[in-house]
Amino acid sequence: MFGLSARTTGHFSVVEAMAFSIVAFAGAAQFTAVGLVARGLGWPAIALFIALLNARHVLYSAALAPWFRGRSFLERAVAAHFLTDESFALSIAHFRRIGRFDGFGYWWAAIVTTLIPWNIATLAGALLGTAIVDPRALGIDVIFPAAMGGLAVGLITGRRELAGAIAGGLIGVGASLAWDPTIGVIAGGVAGPIVGLLVPTPAMGGAEGGERAS
Repeated sequence: MFGLSARTTGHFSVVEAMAFSIVAFAGAAQFTAVGLVARGLGWPAIALFIALLNARHVLYSAALAPWFRGRSFLERAVAAHFLTDESFALSIAHFRRIGRFDGFGYWWAAIVTTLIPWNIATLAGALLGTAIVDPRALGIDVIFPAAMGGLAVGLITGRRELAGAIAGGLIGVGASLAWDPTIGVIAGGVAGPIVGLLVPTPAMGGAEGGERAS
């Protein structure tokens, strides 16, 4: 899907689309960047928008940090490069299930189930995408949003996650309808995690209740 989007804008060659997927390797950010390039925005503005959109990766990293405690700096740095929505969702669910860090589990999620299929699909889209006149007519444009929605549902394990998902979705859809889909993605991606962090956890609520009772 990304290869198709990159090629149909007329701004990316097949080689550039592939390099983008290997060097950047950030699905939502790549789609957003392609849209911004097509609109003629300068690279400083694009870099700012993408930094805001990918701010959620700070939260992903913080959630994974306890599991990576004691691992080498090099391993953590490489793992950070391959950290995506998909690899985070799959690996942290795996870690929680087995109750410990599992290097094979992380790299399987990051490389085998994410990096390799993503780049194969990018190449296919870049090479064959020009044959598809209107992707929306075939419903191809809903594949990526549907995948992100499925991952979001799997990550909702408490009220913080639920509040963040609902807020991000509502704000994203609202901004898309009012202004632009690209702005909607950025607004939802930034606002959702912030709202989730503002929601007190049950432990916090219990501690506050205990202080009031005493």
